[in-house]
Amino acid sequence: MALLIGVPQETAAGEKRVATVPEVVEKLIKLGFQVAVQSGAGDAANCSDEAYRTAGAEVLPDAATLWARADIVFKVRAPSPEEVGLMRPGGMLIGFVWPAQNPELMQQLAAKGATVLAIDALPRQLSRAQKMDALTSQAGVSGYRAVIEAANAFGRFFNGQITAAGKVPPAKVFIAGAGVAGLAAIGTAANLGAIVRANDTRAEVADQVVSLGGEFVKVDYEEEGSGGGGYAKVMSEGFQAAQREMYAKQAREVDIIITTALIPGKPAPKLITAEMVATMKPGSVIVDMAAEQGGNCELTVPGQAVVRHGVTIVGYTDLASRLAKQSSTLYATNLLRLTEELCKTKDGQVNVNFEDDAIRGLTVIKEGAVTWPAPPPKLPPAPPKAKAEAAPAAKAGASKGGHGHGSVEPMSAKTLAIVFAVGAVLFWFVGAYAPASFLQHFTVFVLACFVGYMVVWNVTPSLHTPLMSVTNAISSIIAIGALVQVAPPLDAAGAADRPNTLILVCAVVALVLTAINMFGGFAVTRRMLAMFRK
Repeated sequence: MALLIGVPQETAAGEKRVATVPEVVEKLIKLGFQVAVQSGAGDAANCSDEAYRTAGAEVLPDAATLWARADIVFKVRAPSPEEVGLMRPGGMLIGFVWPAQNPELMQQLAAKGATVLAIDALPRQLSRAQKMDALTSQAGVSGYRAVIEAANAFGRFFNGQITAAGKVPPAKVFIAGAGVAGLAAIGTAANLGAIVRANDTRAEVADQVVSLGGEFVKVDYEEEGSGGGGYAKVMSEGFQAAQREMYAKQAREVDIIITTALIPGKPAPKLITAEMVATMKPGSVIVDMAAEQGGNCELTVPGQAVVRHGVTIVGYTDLASRLAKQSSTLYATNLLRLTEELCKTKDGQVNVNFEDDAIRGLTVIKEGAVTWPAPPPKLPPAPPKAKAEAAPAAKAGASKGGHGHGSVEPMSAKTLAIVFAVGAVLFWFVGAYAPASFLQHFTVFVLACFVGYMVVWNVTPSLHTPLMSVTNAISSIIAIGALVQVAPPLDAAGAADRPNTLILVCAVVALVLTAINMFGGFAVTRRMLAMFRK
């Protein structure tokens, strides 16, 4: 018999999200499941009971009935003790659980003999797990909403304007932490016209910041900050001191600060001190996205917006819930993808397969036995033997050249001089013995190669593919050769020297292919360049 998925109304204060939406209910039913939703569960997310019924779900009157009947419960927030008490023995729970922060809840769920899949425990380093990554989807919504809250509390436009009444400078926004939430905030603030700066301990995100329209502000201290699972690690005291100095400078200059820094299993690091807040311009805004974990600002009050030293400090803990429809839809899709992994047979039954690294990482309790924390995911297979043998040679080359990144030893000055000398001799030979007509064409060819190389070299890397497609289209000028064969020039007597049938057929085929190449190249270029326009 098909299992019943139950979706109760969230009981946490201020929580407006719902664990599934009508559009996803239809897809869950196609997997073979039955779906039941508590009456009113989706009202705050603009999902009515009637919409759920239309999608094929059963609407139950209260939470007690739903928890008692459901084989699998989808939730957003971790269940309260009262909800655990309503849960049927041996049932399954899927949602945010935060096992490290909720040991008592883990014991209560284990006592129920439950199987619990904590969506927050997903091994995010697995590429195939991205479709189930609810932390990422909700962080993206929160980052967007943080900018909206900042704009609401700020007393000016984000973009600069020149009007008859005077000039309005653009707002300056500094974003501490360029993870998923930070990048969403960077893109949103830049699209609103603000001057955006950002910092992160992970050096590899600098290019992402720039690509979204921000400026990466580097700490004057060399230390790599990448941690596991897409998070940053705790930095050394020396780095933190340099970082505080940089934050203090930004606080004096910018109008808005948005902080996103979190370290898993630990309180949020304090990045913005009370002294920094006091140096900010009156009317400035701080949005502390880490407020639920204690906050990145010393003066943050979780769940509230307060004014300190003339600065509005927004510490809301429900940013994703403030866009309930959008965040519910994304979260419901994450749970759908997880359900597809659990029910590959599409028969309404689930298989918690511990051979699957993603499912193993998610499962914190299985049939009453606590299985958290999960072992590290399996390492990818070893590289081919040929690459392994090439490693010592690359290392030797790097040590000789004084660099640790290249696999090819840099050319020495002596070798470079020999190459140039040989090239000069070859050019002299061509110039001395080649016919004048050849020399003229050869000179044009060499100059064209040089100019073409310099043009491509100075183009932004992201535009290389559109550039190649348009040059591919332009190269179709070779169609002129085919045209000459199809319609050869007339001689002095006015007669045309017609080619034989084979040459004519080949010329016509060449014309067709070059026409496709020409128009296709320009079409591809046009579509790709459209991706870079707002």
